[in-house]
Amino acid sequence: MTTASEQTTEAVAERISGFLEQRTKLTWEPDTDLFDSGAVSSLFATELVVFLEETFDIEIVGRDLRLDNFRTVRVMTGLVRRLREENHDG
Repeated sequence: MTTASEQTTEAVAERISGFLEQRTKLTWEPDTDLFDSGAVSSLFATELVVFLEETFDIEIVGRDLRLDNFRTVRVMTGLVRRLREENHDG
């Protein structure tokens, strides 16, 4: 049985993957490093930040604005989930 949390995590990952596929014309595995692949540059991280903030109604600031937080679909999904939970709790 799938929990609401898993469904939400899956939905977040799907939205991020869809954005990446649309922008890069490539399909991404959840743990593939976007930047090490050579398919995107560090400048693309800015687009990712804007996409994540606007799509998931979060604010990515301070310690969260590290390139490591945008390397994979799985890492970005975790970031979004954590920030949404923090916003909901706080």
